[in-house]
Formats: sequence, C-alpha cells, structure tokens
Amino acid sequence: MTARLIVVSNRIPTEAEPSGGLVVALHDCLTAQGGVWIGTSGAPVKQPEPELRQIAQGAYTRMVFDISEDEHEGYYLGYANSVLWPLFHRRADLMHVQPEYADHYMAVNTRLADMLADFAQPDDLLWIHDYHFLPLAALLRERGVTCRIGFFLHIPFPVVSDILALPQANELKDWVAAYDVFGVQTEGDVGRVMAHYRDDPDAVFDTQGRMVSLDDGATPRHFPIGIDARDFAALAQAQADAVPLAMTLGQKLVLGVDRLDYSKGLVHRFDGFAAYLEARTPDTPKATLLQIAPPSREDVDAYKDIRTELEQTAGMINGAHAELDWTPIRYIRRNVERDTLASVYRRADVAMVTPLADGMNLVAKEFVAAQDPDDPGVLILSHFAGAAEQLTDALMVNPYDAAEVGEAVQTALTMPLAERKARHARLLENVMTEDIAWWTRSYLGALRGTG
Repeated sequence: MTARLIVVSNRIPTEAEPSGGLVVALHDCLTAQGGVWIGTSGAPVKQPEPELRQIAQGAYTRMVFDISEDEHEGYYLGYANSVLWPLFHRRADLMHVQPEYADHYMAVNTRLADMLADFAQPDDLLWIHDYHFLPLAALLRERGVTCRIGFFLHIPFPVVSDILALPQANELKDWVAAYDVFGVQTEGDVGRVMAHYRDDPDAVFDTQGRMVSLDDGATPRHFPIGIDARDFAALAQAQADAVPLAMTLGQKLVLGVDRLDYSKGLVHRFDGFAAYLEARTPDTPKATLLQIAPPSREDVDAYKDIRTELEQTAGMINGAHAELDWTPIRYIRRNVERDTLASVYRRADVAMVTPLADGMNLVAKEFVAAQDPDDPGVLILSHFAGAAEQLTDALMVNPYDAAEVGEAVQTALTMPLAERKARHARLLENVMTEDIAWWTRSYLGALRGTG
C-alpha cells in the first residue's frame, strides 16, 4: 500500500482553481499523487477550534486549522514576516524582533504538532512547507511521531552572519536537524545550510568539505521548483492576442511581474530602466516597462515604505522621460488574472526578473514557457534569483548596478532573432524538463529514501 502523503503549508486553496506559485505547485502535486493538504483556515478567529477540520475532498483532501487574531499578529505578521522573511532575504536590518512574536510562532506550531500527532500514521509521509513551520518536525518528534518528515524551504536560506541576528539561532539548528530531508531551492542554499553547521560535532562532511548529513537527522538537498510548463505554454498560445495593450506601432514591451516586496528589487529595477532611458538615442525603439506588482502584507511597515518609494520613483522617471504619446513606466498595483498574465508574457519583448534575493522565481520560468519559439522575447535575470542556477542562457545582471541593468535592456531589445531563438531554446529545454512533475518526483523520491 502506498504511503499517504500529508502536505502542510500556511496557505491552502479554498477555491476550485488556486492561484499563486507555491499553491499552484502543491495543488498540481496532490492532484496527481492524492493525499491530504493541511493549512490555516484563512481569516483569523476570536477562538480557534482545537481540531483539524475537513473543508473539501476530491483528488485530495483539504483540512484546515484556525489561528487567533493575536496569533495572526504575532505568528504571521510578526515572527514569520517581520523576523524570518527579512532575515532569510538578506535584510536583517529590517527585522522587528519582539519576544511575543516568537511566543506566538511557537504556540501555533505546537498546537499544529498536537493535532498532527493524533492524525499522522507511522507509514505516512509528512511534507512541511516553508518558514512558517520550521520547528514542526522537532515538535512532532517530541510527541513520538516516527513517520518520515521532509521540509521544503521556498525562500533563500540565510547566511551564517545574518543568522546571529535571530534570538533563536541555536534552536534553528535543532529545527533543521529534526527533518529526514531538508530541501532547498539551490546549490547555493545547500552551501548556506552547510555553513550553519560547520562547527557542529553532529554534522557529517565528505572529503570535499560538503555536509552529507547530521547524525540525528536532516540531509540538506536542493530541489529547484518548476512549473507546469506545457500547460502554461498552451495557455499563453491560446491567449496570445486576447488582451489589448494600447501600444503604438513599433513600441517595445518590457515586463515585470512581482509581488510588491522589498526583496524583489523593484526600485532598483526602475533605476536600471531609467539608465536605459537616459542612454537611448533618437533612433532607439520606444520601450515601456509594464510593472505588475500586487500588494502583500500591507500591515507590515516595510511594505508600506516600499510602496511609497516605488510610486515616487515611477513618477520621477515618467516626469523626466515621458512624451505625449509614450509613458515609459506603466505600474499596476493589483492582481492580474492568470489568463491575462499569460497573454502579456507571450507578447512581451523582454522580461526583467531582477530580485535582490529570491528562492527561485517562477515568473522567469513562466515567461520562458509563454514565448513564441519562432519570435521569442529575452529574459533578463538577476544573479540573486534562484532560477539563475538553471536558466544560464538569460542575460544575467547585478540588480544593484543600474548602468549594467540599463545596458542589458538595450542588448535585449536589439538582440538578433537568431540569438534570441538559440537562447530561448536552451531555456525552454530546462523549463520543460525540470518542471513541477520532475520537482515532485525528485523530492518525494528523496523523502521515501528511493531517490
């Protein structure tokens, strides 16, 4: 009998067709594999119910648990997104450390561990996702749970020097070690996990100095997440001309699609595009940067600040460079439907994916999958995106260097068709081969001990 797969993540889809990179990936995985998906129930409640409850059953079962209003403030907005998120994205300076945040974080994880300890069976596979639940395996082991437990971190793993800013730095070692497989996105992340255990007597290293395992648990391995590339390519082709973009003849479209987050480097991106505008000559085609950036976590001060700065930067650049028939930056601060996005991807001449730190970045892969192979656009990719390890035929840039980003925009807009096609073909091969099904097989094979 096949072991039951239990997936745990903070967010769980309540709609029939989910949206969002992580949620879509897990939905596709569980639709194919079957199993149970457990997550928070959505809006915080005054008094959480003490048990898991089922909300849907189909190809897989969906179950939820509640968090209180205070826990939403402390566990989610506080510890997860005002402590761990900036720390893991190289912005320890933005951490807002409060003792009650850690208390709420541990309270939510402890209550979930109690519920899972009653629910999980010895033959189950538990697959825990992301920074919201780092302590969960350690708590489950304390409660006698013996099934195999894996973890996958969708964001970057922090550097050792930054981890020292976390009051629970020593506990983090124990949290990681409690998993049978500790999965990360990139080889670079594996190296950062290894560095965290360099002086740990329980860490086992090979002859090249790479950590193989911890004596009492986790093997760190990288599993770069993919997309359902064939499905998205078909959608983009079907939607190719579905969305009017109100652009003049000969105008080029440069596209950015990101959540409104300081890790995405949006202000730096605008500065890089401004460098391109300043260097362009009268015979250079007019290009518009269409930046789609729906807001997130607007209750966190750092997100309010980045929104204000981005809007001011866009206004200044447009004020300096706009013409009567041309606006250099078009900024949309709301969600755009998946079908519409696919159409815009397909028609974009260039995509700018230039985060300052990113676990993977599925926008880069969606853009590649959406392109017309006979006339593809060009991907500009930050060295600091996890996808940079795989998508090496993109134009690689340092997002902190505005002049370099501006030159990359110019290169992308003027790249000959033969080079565009050759680069895209190699990018597409990777996106199609290392897709979401490959990622699922790779990780679950490791968790089962067969891969």
